[in-house]
Amino acid sequence: MRCIFGHYFINSILDTEAPYHMKFGIVRERKNPPDRRVVFSPDAVAQLKTNYPQSEWVVESSPIRVFSDDEYRAKGIEVVNDLSDCDVIFGVKEIPIDALIPDKNYFFFSHTIKMQPHNQKLLRALLDKNITLFDHETIVDAHDRRLIGFGFYAGVVGAYNGFRAFGAKFELFDIPKAENLAHQEDLIASLKRHMLPPIKIVLTGHGKVAHGAMAILDGIKIKKVSIADFLNKTYDRPVYTQIDVLDYNKRIDGQVGSKSDFYQNPELYCSDFGRFSEVTDLFMAGHFYAPGAPIILSKEMLQSPKCSIKVVADISCDVEGPIACTLRASTIADPIFGYLPATGEEVSYRHPSAVVVMSVDNLPCELPKDASIGFGAMFMEHVIPAFFNNDESQLLKRAMVVTKGQLTPKFEYLTDYANESTLIVPSETTIT
Repeated sequence: MRCIFGHYFINSILDTEAPYHMKFGIVRERKNPPDRRVVFSPDAVAQLKTNYPQSEWVVESSPIRVFSDDEYRAKGIEVVNDLSDCDVIFGVKEIPIDALIPDKNYFFFSHTIKMQPHNQKLLRALLDKNITLFDHETIVDAHDRRLIGFGFYAGVVGAYNGFRAFGAKFELFDIPKAENLAHQEDLIASLKRHMLPPIKIVLTGHGKVAHGAMAILDGIKIKKVSIADFLNKTYDRPVYTQIDVLDYNKRIDGQVGSKSDFYQNPELYCSDFGRFSEVTDLFMAGHFYAPGAPIILSKEMLQSPKCSIKVVADISCDVEGPIACTLRASTIADPIFGYLPATGEEVSYRHPSAVVVMSVDNLPCELPKDASIGFGAMFMEHVIPAFFNNDESQLLKRAMVVTKGQLTPKFEYLTDYANESTLIVPSETTIT
């Protein structure tokens, strides 16, 4: 079957004016360290073929993907070694420059839109190779809200790793790494095998990351309590509270703030997290942090004799950002380190005075199967229909960073960055 795309935008990005049979390809992930995730599972591709019979789907062979080549073949999906005849190519992480196919339409996390220095040459290559790029991070609705991401699974794995760090710090238990377990339910089952002391846990944020962390907290039956009770009561069981920006920030002038005021005038605010740091044992950071916002957990708070924080699971992982003890991003292989408040330096997590920090910046990679299935479901709901409804919501148009080797108007601010003679320091970290 063939599909006619009447909308000029769809025709223009695919370089066709005629009835057209769309061919989609799933690329082999080539970035190191290896990433086993994929945009679409075998079941998802099979469903897409059913939903859109005018489309054709192929998968590039991969020895590391969480779903094997044979699992795709079992669903009737062709596995190939060459995607050069595909119209649209889907990947997860950055595609190495030498693997980019000129004149193609790509979807992947490019990590260029915040002018990250390490991917400056990648953006230059996208322009030079006449490529059209849709960045997963720029897939947003009409209100500029992100629709696609791995944040939920970052929260799931980050919360699990936070408990794993707590067990290691106090030699209470030794649970497997998340990467050695298959599903979210296995993480919960692993934690349920061990008793936690009556600790207090504070969780920042209300987005996808925080909801992922809550899936673990609620899954192991940690009691959620109000902020007032968290601050003022003691418990004989583990508890947690969830806090938002106005719970841990306050106006410097003492006036009553509002969310809109905070987002518009962050310089008028300072951290009020000290009241939580004095009663918290485990801090799970699942907030979004924008440049210019106040520090949340400062060096002074950590140095205070009243500070009771013993473990920080910085799921958001903004290095040199709002969490003073996040000195660096840690790795899946070596996920925790110690922070010595007295000196502000890294030490062994076994140091008796150390705050243990977990700051892995690619957490969803530890749960590749669940993360891939969840990501694909979002993509099927929000993105794929746009190819077959003439992009009626203009989702594809908003997401396009580069079109045929030219920056789109929305992203022309990257012009100087794309010039290899210019180096611009990034402002924040994004979970992918």
